[in-house]
Amino acid sequence: MNSRRRLPALFLAGLALACGGEDLPAGEIQGAARPPAVLQADVDAQRQAREGLFRASESAAASRQILFGDLHVHTSYSIDSFVFQLPLFGAEGAHPPADACDYARYCSALDFFSINDHAEGLTPERWEGTKQSIRQCNALSGDPADPDLVAFVGWEWTQAAANAEDHFGHKNVIYPGLADDELPTRPITSLPEGTMGRAPGAGMKAVAVMKRLPGVGFGGYADFLWWVERMTRVRDCPAGVDTRELPSDCRENAYSPDVLFEKLGQWGLPVLVIPHGLAWGIHAPPRATLENQLTAARHDPSAQRLLEVYSGHGNSEAWRGFDEPGFGPDGPVCPEPTAEYLPCCWRAGEIIRERCGDLPADECDARVDEARRLAVEAGSDPHLVVPDTLPEDWLDCDQCRDCFKPAMNLRPRESAQYALALSADGEGEGGEPLRFRFGLVGSSDNHNARPGTGYKEQGRLYATDVRGITSRTVDRMTRGYIMGTPEDPQRAQPPSRPSRSLRQLVDVERTSSFLYPGGLVAVHAESRRREDVFGALQRRQVYGTSGPRILLWFDLDNGPDGPISMGGEVALVEAPRFRVRAIGSRKQKPGCPDVSVRGLSADRLERLCRGECHHPSDERHAIQAIEVVRIRPRRTPDEPMELLIEDPWRRFECPADPAGCEVSFDDPAFPRAGRDAVYYVRALQEPTPAINGANLRTEFDAEGNAVRTTPCHGGWRTPESDDCLAPVAERAWSSPIFVDRAAGS
Repeated sequence: MNSRRRLPALFLAGLALACGGEDLPAGEIQGAARPPAVLQADVDAQRQAREGLFRASESAAASRQILFGDLHVHTSYSIDSFVFQLPLFGAEGAHPPADACDYARYCSALDFFSINDHAEGLTPERWEGTKQSIRQCNALSGDPADPDLVAFVGWEWTQAAANAEDHFGHKNVIYPGLADDELPTRPITSLPEGTMGRAPGAGMKAVAVMKRLPGVGFGGYADFLWWVERMTRVRDCPAGVDTRELPSDCRENAYSPDVLFEKLGQWGLPVLVIPHGLAWGIHAPPRATLENQLTAARHDPSAQRLLEVYSGHGNSEAWRGFDEPGFGPDGPVCPEPTAEYLPCCWRAGEIIRERCGDLPADECDARVDEARRLAVEAGSDPHLVVPDTLPEDWLDCDQCRDCFKPAMNLRPRESAQYALALSADGEGEGGEPLRFRFGLVGSSDNHNARPGTGYKEQGRLYATDVRGITSRTVDRMTRGYIMGTPEDPQRAQPPSRPSRSLRQLVDVERTSSFLYPGGLVAVHAESRRREDVFGALQRRQVYGTSGPRILLWFDLDNGPDGPISMGGEVALVEAPRFRVRAIGSRKQKPGCPDVSVRGLSADRLERLCRGECHHPSDERHAIQAIEVVRIRPRRTPDEPMELLIEDPWRRFECPADPAGCEVSFDDPAFPRAGRDAVYYVRALQEPTPAINGANLRTEFDAEGNAVRTTPCHGGWRTPESDDCLAPVAERAWSSPIFVDRAAGS
């Protein structure tokens, strides 16, 4: 029996404590810098591609090199990453920080990346190991003035709450420097004070007993439980003390963004804070909104410059006018379904209705209403109110039906478009309105130490974070533990587990159809030096892609002092005039290039890259269309979003030409509208097959009702060889250009 079919992991996990476990080293980086000739070949290919779109007089505008990176990478120093690498999920074992460097250099051929493990799991030893591994990665990068790879130190602040009012979401914190005096002494978690002190409970008491017993080893299970116990021994830092005066070996906590930004400010170091995954319904409760973060205390515009619009967990760009479940003056409210949206609370009622059997009609109706109420009260976990269901039973409830590679259970009020449309009176400097002026980036959020996985749409179980229990027998044994046990199959019940628990971490069935190879962040940089890469990020001269290395330029041509690049701000009286240029990504050849084969040993290349690397040909995909989104930020809280977010405002079809696409447009309505506006563009590439491109593969009846889904499971229900491909138009999102009305206009 192979490692993907071993039994029963969770049952044995307790016994694994008997063998003690040990810490996970950061690993050794194997690959040296790529030869300069390889980097120069990429520079030449990019220069040749843009020559057809830029005139000689515009050479300065095109002089910056576009570099591609990934600013959201997890290693097995993240708790969820480590769990997903256990044999329970048929995985391949731990991936420490060193793997990320070798993968970025020789599998995905990136220009830069950062490691962003969850702060909660970064014990003092593992934080030190992360820093040392990143330093080693940079030391192997060749000439610091022209490195083959730039690696940044960071972590993830991972906050979540069961209610919308206290939910703030996830943020990646990234630093440009490498020396001890350029980095904080410790990462900052989102844990409420005392959380880890309460974590052991009866389970950790059992640890103390079982560790005294003789036993055999259970590999990663013992290491994981050793790690949990180690985390509980790290004491919380004293509250209310300047972060620079705290002991080096304590756990620093900040449950809300205002405390986080206060602590980051005390270090006085340059830093980027990148919110991400905000629209994911697996974390954010229904009706969660970014409005609770748009305050002077909870948003630092100098640090929070960028927003991750796309990752391997899907697209968080789009606002939709869903009437989400929630609570009204009279209690839980479950909206009726529409042609665009089926609420899971409504579907819970229909599942119970289908089970009513011989029950009297009034009793059946009462149970349907009860199911809907309980599903609303369950927040992010409505499926747990009928715990003996499968994902297919829930059809496509809570999903966006017309979104590109959507995030699961999209929360529209947490989307990038909603963020750009918000304004808070009196919260800005000097009492001015405060707005989110985010640049838009993509990244992977990969949990296998694999930065930049989106170069090829194959190898679903390795190129994505898809996970599933690989044995039918183990699935049956663990299902009750994960989902709960029905007390009465004809009746819904409150969830039997907390909303934040280890059991939630292994509840992976529903997410499998909404996980993709990761996106990328692209920077327009003056050079490959780390200072220039970080400077471009701070200036918002960036864009995001869904994985392919699409080349994109978006400029305002009539700025008062000359053209304004994406991410810029300008005040105008006259109509703004824009220009967009886009070139499709290079088509991929199979296998790995010679530089990768020479750079890593055969065993390491196979384990990390799985036989497929970034291997571009000289042929490019065509750009299908350019879409323009216009957003006019709110002036009063009651302005309806459907009048402010115009998506798309303009669409330009492009010729099927691999040389690229260029369009120009203006906004003659801007002067007479008398209000600020935000513009960004999407470059859509010709459709190509993509992993989970059709998500649940929903089927509809003649009236437009969902009647059947065929999910792409991560476990035994879907063959490992099935990549669940469907055609999509991969894309790039520019950072916005913020056009304010000039004073006195």
